[in-house]
Amino acid sequence: MLESLFSAPVIPIDQLWTVERGAPNLILWAVPAMIVLTAIEMIVTYIQEKPYYDKWETVGSVLVGLGSLVVGAGVKLGLLYGVVWVYNQLPWRMELQWWTLIPCYLIFDFCSYWAHRVSHGQRFWWATHVVHHSGEHYNLSVSFRLSWIQNLKIIFFVPVALIGFHPIVFFTVSQLAVLFQFWVHTEYIKKLPRWVEYIFATPSNHRVHHGSQEKYIDKNFGATFIFWDRIFDTYQPEEERPIYGITTNIDQKANPFHINFHELSDIVRDVKSAKGWRNKWFYAFGSPIKVAQQKQRMTELRVEETEPVA
Repeated sequence: MLESLFSAPVIPIDQLWTVERGAPNLILWAVPAMIVLTAIEMIVTYIQEKPYYDKWETVGSVLVGLGSLVVGAGVKLGLLYGVVWVYNQLPWRMELQWWTLIPCYLIFDFCSYWAHRVSHGQRFWWATHVVHHSGEHYNLSVSFRLSWIQNLKIIFFVPVALIGFHPIVFFTVSQLAVLFQFWVHTEYIKKLPRWVEYIFATPSNHRVHHGSQEKYIDKNFGATFIFWDRIFDTYQPEEERPIYGITTNIDQKANPFHINFHELSDIVRDVKSAKGWRNKWFYAFGSPIKVAQQKQRMTELRVEETEPVA
């Protein structure tokens, strides 16, 4: 059985269309439902006079989401070619068996945990993720805030491809993983039964991840499964209500270009002004928190130097 499973034929490059057709475009199909559910949440929020939505921030989320769909369509062929090329090089290629979705999803989510964690720990990767955290309100539209350069993080999922899962399985799993994260971006679903909270990245667990309080920062990285955080000691239960946003919130809340590239712009400026390669590396790849602290110290020193001596 195993021998037959790992003896799939190569996929001719001129037959890429068979992979594209075989991997259902789940995200595109789900968009109408996501829009309807978001609209319902907005209406309920308005009726109940809840402070869950901000007009300009919502406009920014929608524009960022539309841009993400365009970028995703633009890079789809390149990603498809790359995954199929890797698949064809492996001597242990798996046949297309739909039950392999289960181990593929589990391994994919493990890689997603580490990609997410690194994205919070290194400033360059943070620039591909800060878009998602820049909203100061927590609602379903936040799930649309996906960076236009997030596909750079495909490098973290190379191990999944190297295991030999069929490309159709790989792309189906990647879409399911994205769709799972839609429903967790809401204030309306409170804590779920204990066993659910223990296993899955529920709305309660993910609200913690979006919190800007010290106890919530860099916690609950799990995309679908929260037990990765329990294993690697990054789990934090929801206690007081999170304060959403980033430590220094952005202006131009409806400008999708500013939302996507403000951090990259700051990195370029900081690296240019830094003296010495060590400092340049720090501003490009250091911890975003430590970079912010260093910049705050530098600002305070400049203020002290300009203050008149009594």
